Amino acid sequence: MSYLRLEGITKCFGTFIANDNISINFEPGKIHAILGENGAGKTTLLNIISGLYQPDAGQIYLQEKPVQLDSPSTAIRLGIGMIHQHFMLVPRLTVTENIILGTSKHWRLNLRQKHQEIAALSQAYGLEVDPTVQVGNLPVGTQQRVEILKVLYRKANLLILDEPTAVLTLPEIESLIRILRQLAADGHTIIFISHKLDEVMNLCDTVTVLRRGKVVFQSVIEISTSPNHNILYRQQLAQLMVGREVTLELKKSPASRGRVVLSVQGLQVADDRGVITVRNVSFELRSGEILGIAGVDGNGQRELADAMTRLRTIKQGKIEFHGEIKVGYIPEDRQKMGLVMQFSIAQNLILKAFQKQPFCRHFLLQGEAIKNHAKSAMQLFDIRTTGEDVKVSQLSGGNQQKVVLARELAGEPMLIVAMQPTRGLDVGATEAVQRRLLAERDRGAAILYISTELEEIMTMSDRIAVMYEGEFVDILDGATATLEEVGFLMGGGGRELGVRS
Repeated sequence: MSYLRLEGITKCFGTFIANDNISINFEPGKIHAILGENGAGKTTLLNIISGLYQPDAGQIYLQEKPVQLDSPSTAIRLGIGMIHQHFMLVPRLTVTENIILGTSKHWRLNLRQKHQEIAALSQAYGLEVDPTVQVGNLPVGTQQRVEILKVLYRKANLLILDEPTAVLTLPEIESLIRILRQLAADGHTIIFISHKLDEVMNLCDTVTVLRRGKVVFQSVIEISTSPNHNILYRQQLAQLMVGREVTLELKKSPASRGRVVLSVQGLQVADDRGVITVRNVSFELRSGEILGIAGVDGNGQRELADAMTRLRTIKQGKIEFHGEIKVGYIPEDRQKMGLVMQFSIAQNLILKAFQKQPFCRHFLLQGEAIKNHAKSAMQLFDIRTTGEDVKVSQLSGGNQQKVVLARELAGEPMLIVAMQPTRGLDVGATEAVQRRLLAERDRGAAILYISTELEEIMTMSDRIAVMYEGEFVDILDGATATLEEVGFLMGGGGRELGVRS
């Protein structure tokens, strides 16, 4: 018997069909993966299940009874909880206030007791976080833990997790996997969305693949003792997702390091609270190379990136740009920092150049030039939508990231700061972003590549700086560094080694 059953679910936005006659069974006690490239209809389907959207056609059955999920509150009341990829948090409220928001009808709250409950809950699930801290002061990884705790606090029987590990560290991911397995063993139904195929194969029981709004594959996940079988199965899933062959192992040419583009000496940077988060960082970055910054989220990476792009005042030290260089910045949160969500694609593409020709003449925006520029960028970066006047809020995460890339790489910048550039992207979009950045590096750009995904850092980097508690504990050769070595340093091991330039 299925716990949740979808029959013929269809959802349209204007003429665009996001979900096309989708039918899926979700069994109790099972972890069910839904795969698909950005824009395949996954998030729309999850929003229907969680009551945010209503389908145009089809029926939803909960424990074999037809239900109408006409609002998120109805879904929550029926035991359906969703953890969104982009956070649904109020930055100025504390962790506890965010978690209990909307759960009590009483005007008087015992916040001390609630703090204790949240602290106990977070410790029980290995998602420890200070319940009294304002959410806006927390790093992205910790904010994700708050989202997970919100659902667990509401005791949902059906958990929907949309890219829940995208901002978690490896120990946190392992902890979450243990939690989800235990919840499934206790009879919970879990819907799990991830672009990490190894993660899906390791955790999930069954898989459904969506492509362009339709179900193209459903199966029990096949795991073998043969590594070759598992590699081929991953390759098959990736190909089903994007409808073409995908290279899971990226190949890159040797670096051709040129002149020094950026010099940093004795850098100290503080966060928004005035706490020093970057300490005594020194390095050089040359044209034609990628310097990867490896580290657990919250070790000063965000403040370092902001300082490199002049978005944050430094407390001490020196940042020197050699020559008049253009800087491209790909921020970690494309929706909050990279885009104006209510602006169109065309408008977002000229945010840094709207006052310059050919986009502006005699203080008037030139609509035709802006339109033609957008069409060209959309073709070059494969931004998939119906037109340049579409709001970026209506695009998938992958297409939103392509808009950021198209704008930031325009004009061939000599320094590119890429902060979590593939976060939340499918295998096809990840491959496209990485190939684009490698092309920029081969052109001669210097790239600072910051990611909490260790394997991604190992794949992309010519040199790897390992960051721990705001310091560079070592800088390694990307060709000879090992996962074990970098992982050891990320945990604070070897701080006494010093830094090799």
